[in-house]
Amino acid sequence: MTDVRSALRGAAQRLEGVSDTPRLDAELLMAHALGVERQALLLDPARFELPSRFDDLIALRLQHEPIAYILGYRDFWTVRIGVGPGVLIPRPDSETLIEAAVNYFGATGPKRILDLGTGPGTLLYAALAEWPAATGLGVDASDIALDYANENGLTLRLEGRTELMLGDWTRQVEGAFDLILCNPPYIADSETLMPDVADHEPAGALFAGADGLDDYRRIIPDLPGILAPGGVAILEIGHTQHISVSELAEAAGFSVACRQDLGGRDRALLLTRA
Repeated sequence: MTDVRSALRGAAQRLEGVSDTPRLDAELLMAHALGVERQALLLDPARFELPSRFDDLIALRLQHEPIAYILGYRDFWTVRIGVGPGVLIPRPDSETLIEAAVNYFGATGPKRILDLGTGPGTLLYAALAEWPAATGLGVDASDIALDYANENGLTLRLEGRTELMLGDWTRQVEGAFDLILCNPPYIADSETLMPDVADHEPAGALFAGADGLDDYRRIIPDLPGILAPGGVAILEIGHTQHISVSELAEAAGFSVACRQDLGGRDRALLLTRA
């Protein structure tokens, strides 16, 4: 009879053709099938019996189903974000925005936070968890995304400090915010993505016109009217878009600084009043 260790080795080998992290995927799916955290599995795999549903989960991953959709969540910064079909999966690179915000505000933190294109609430809830005195507004054009954001707010017990709004970027947004976060679509329409992404995640959260800048052109000119004095807007960018998006921001009257992700790639632009 196959034990858990052997099943993990075999699954990792099978997943090598569809994943950059086959062993990690196998471990996450095994832990999910067992109903335990991955750390508990790794601590003593021998104490578990091989779950019958493990092969079914591996079969889904072999069909390029995103690992986060299979698990139903993705850990991000200090929070666990529930996700599923129809919402953008949080990426580790996006944690650069939260890290930049923490460095900017320190422990005092912002009072009001706006997350444009909040999706399942990824950046919003990571920021609210960081600063317990802050309140936040998450805006998204997708009902599906807002349903997930609502559920995540309840799960994280942040619903009392959160407002969610169906909207088109900054339209209908009123007031001034100390911290504005935004991870807009920034992939050019002609770019080819991995099957995990292209076949499963929502195109509207990924693609942004011929050069990938369409949404920046819509968002950035409106930011001066909703950014509080002393505040900062932090935008995620594609790693080749530093100059192009900076030019848009400078034309709107902002000073711009750039932060790199853990891979050393340009990832976040900090916009402050010039």
